[in-house]
Amino acid sequence: MRVFAGFRPMGALCAHLGLLVFSLTLLLSPWQVASAQARALPDFTDLVDQVGPSVVNIRTLEKVAPRSQQGGPGEEEMREFFKRFGLPMPNMPRQGPPSNRPAPDEEQPKGVGSGFIFSSDGLIMTNAHVVEGADEVLVTLTDKREFKARIIGADKRSDVALVKIEAVGLPAVKVGDVNRLRVGEWVMAIGSPFGLENTVTAGIVSAKQRDTGDFLPFIQTDVAINPGNSGGPLINMRGEVVGINSQIYSRSGGFMGISFAIPMDEAVRVVDQLRTQGRVTRGRIGVQIGPVSKEVAESLGLPKAQGALVTGVEAGAPADKAGIEAGDIILRFDGKPIDKSGDLPRIVGAIKPGTKSTVTVLRRGINKDISVTVAEIEADKPAGKAAAPEPKPKGVAIQSLGLVVGELSDAQRKELKLKFGVRIEVASEAAARAGLREGDIILAVNNTEVASGKDLESVLAKHDKSRPLNVLYRRGEWTQFAVIRPSN
Repeated sequence: MRVFAGFRPMGALCAHLGLLVFSLTLLLSPWQVASAQARALPDFTDLVDQVGPSVVNIRTLEKVAPRSQQGGPGEEEMREFFKRFGLPMPNMPRQGPPSNRPAPDEEQPKGVGSGFIFSSDGLIMTNAHVVEGADEVLVTLTDKREFKARIIGADKRSDVALVKIEAVGLPAVKVGDVNRLRVGEWVMAIGSPFGLENTVTAGIVSAKQRDTGDFLPFIQTDVAINPGNSGGPLINMRGEVVGINSQIYSRSGGFMGISFAIPMDEAVRVVDQLRTQGRVTRGRIGVQIGPVSKEVAESLGLPKAQGALVTGVEAGAPADKAGIEAGDIILRFDGKPIDKSGDLPRIVGAIKPGTKSTVTVLRRGINKDISVTVAEIEADKPAGKAAAPEPKPKGVAIQSLGLVVGELSDAQRKELKLKFGVRIEVASEAAARAGLREGDIILAVNNTEVASGKDLESVLAKHDKSRPLNVLYRRGEWTQFAVIRPSN
């Protein structure tokens, strides 16, 4: 192969140029990396200037009875000292002149929290637990002006409260779209941790739709939140409030890297009701629910673990009147899918009482649409104690499952409000491993109702013994599923 001499100088020149470029790259690389990193890190200074004036400090006071005039501070300790050693209590001088007139109640600090200006005419949002039990609420603005606030309303279930100060022209916050909030996005909090006003902390969104309550899917962040931050705003990089800082996960009482904020869209819905009627109304249908496990979903033929399992129905409640039964799996409510059990109370709660809605349930392997009229939620009622069924002297033994079952008398069925079912007299081996126990009432097996031991034997005769067996049973007042797996 021939090599042309004329090409050698050009090749050498290219090599030198490449080496020069590589050397410059090495020299410039640290600066370029540092510059890129500086550009990537967020700058919160403008956000603080923009939103900071809208954040307020909230102090609460409560009225307490004054100390007894029988002695001053420390007298109880002295009495305990002399009592312990069997000595007579000496006469101690009174701390003030005796008076027959009752002393007025004293106002003492109760707590400290944060809030933010929701409207320029003095409406302020905060947490319900910040103002709970307060006899007086004091709001301090960033310009050090202090106002006595009036509580418009507070909702314990969502932990949202609305207070009002007599002022106008205040810098109100901008409300952001929570649906646009993304996991990993930078966010900032301003509040008064431990009473330290106008403290700024920052972090990222760790998760959304985090279930820690019945009615709220919280925003989880790693923003440092401590006592006193409650009620303050969670702010995105556009200077918009996307949440109200409300809770932390902690074993020590201090911040451990996990904090929760109430989504602003949920909070605004609550505030709108507090503003117009002073309280929040929510829908209810009167069911006790539980999650649908993967095993139950597979045994019922569901493509995935979804829906809310009805474990109990309150007598006379909308669900009871509509015909919803324990053991139903609610898949949709008012056209909205129920992916997990926690979705149901939020969807039902958001519906105006008196509204007719359609519920899609899975019952005995068949989907069924049921119309239900939503009622207004009320205080939770304690579950009544169910009368224990009388033990049956004789029963049918199902040796393959480790079960002995007995039939219910007419009186027992009436007392338990059941049309069918058999009572477990003995639960051992496979049945015990599935969580069944004596006293449970088996209502259905493999989506087939059972009213006697013969019914149960008939269902088992048709069952493929290599496959799990789903059992709908009642314990006390609540109904749930168990999956019995064949013995190896």
